Amino acid sequence: MMTYGSVTWCVVSLCLWLVLDAGPLLADDSVRRIYTLQDILTLAERHSPTLAGAEGLVKQSRGQQIAAGAYLNPSITGSAGRGAIRDPSTGVRVTERTLLVEQPIEWAGKRSARQEAADAGVAGAGAALDEAKVSLSADVKVAFYQLLYQQRDAELARQHVAAVEEMQRTVQARVAAGEATSFDRLKAGVELQKAQKDLARAQHALLAAGARLNALAAGTLGKGFSIQGEFRSLSQALDPDPLTALAIEQHPAIRRLAKLAEQADHSLRFEREARVPNITLLGSYHREAGDESLVAGISVPLPLWYRRQGEIQTALGAKHRADAERLRVRHELEAAITQHVQEVLTAHEQLQVFDNGLLKQAEQTVALAKMSFRHGAATLLDLLDAQRVYRQTLLEYAQAQSELSIALTRLERSLGAPL
Repeated sequence: MMTYGSVTWCVVSLCLWLVLDAGPLLADDSVRRIYTLQDILTLAERHSPTLAGAEGLVKQSRGQQIAAGAYLNPSITGSAGRGAIRDPSTGVRVTERTLLVEQPIEWAGKRSARQEAADAGVAGAGAALDEAKVSLSADVKVAFYQLLYQQRDAELARQHVAAVEEMQRTVQARVAAGEATSFDRLKAGVELQKAQKDLARAQHALLAAGARLNALAAGTLGKGFSIQGEFRSLSQALDPDPLTALAIEQHPAIRRLAKLAEQADHSLRFEREARVPNITLLGSYHREAGDESLVAGISVPLPLWYRRQGEIQTALGAKHRADAERLRVRHELEAAITQHVQEVLTAHEQLQVFDNGLLKQAEQTVALAKMSFRHGAATLLDLLDAQRVYRQTLLEYAQAQSELSIALTRLERSLGAPL
């Protein structure tokens, strides 16, 4: 039997074990999850309902392909019953029976057109899946770079609040020493409130951008997460004409619409072939009292009143619509590529302005203003203006980086492949 001391020691040991063993788990739950762009792309592709729907369309098209390759099934009809000859002198009684076998025969041209239409449907569904992947990847990248910009905005806002708080402490010390007026302290307080308001705005925008990115990843990122990555840069010359030719050759939307037009063309050929009806081969065996027969025959429908004019017109309209849609998308891609190339070049030129001296000048200006303010050579307004200009310059630089990254991503969406 265990004593009271032994029981107490066991309880204490169990509690210590639970605390030590569960500590890492609790710590893991409180750790903020950090994702890279590739991590989010992988999660989005794995869990996206849009891609799941596109994959379902591929499976559906493959099922239609199997059905298109099937042969027509035969049918068998049988009947039996007691029968007798009415002549009483014979007294013959037998089990009368009839067996009828029918096998429809489809014309080769009709079957070939249906199969080729189904094959084009499978290829078109595969292109639609590729198109969905390209669109999802572009949407995720755009949302990622927008969130990266919002993170930078929030970080700059926090740094600005810290700088203004430090400046406010300096002003309060000067007021206490009689080196500054209470009006300077009031201005510093107003500037701090403005900085805190900007920080709250940046944090709200950060939450909204994170929610958009999480939605694209089907909610797999969770609520408390952050991202890690860099903005993109332009590493090659861009010429709209070769890029347009490349997009027309490889873009999944063009391939999908080309297969849709091909499928419509095969469907039109199928309807025209179907004007000649299928034939049915017949074979029957009949046995009755006093008679037995084995008969072969053929059944041919006569298209006297209707020869599928409606179906042919419907297929012809679908073909014209598919051709027009492909032409429309081609023109839209040409315009989009030209537009996105110009957006990339404009954003790249803006970044060069920052890199060629604007950032350095803004940094030197705020450093000089801080030093002059500490030595009494600059006023509080001079320091506030310098800090605002420096923060705005850094924010515009991050915005230009984000715009370049987004423009490159949208250009890749129009190309249907990475640059």
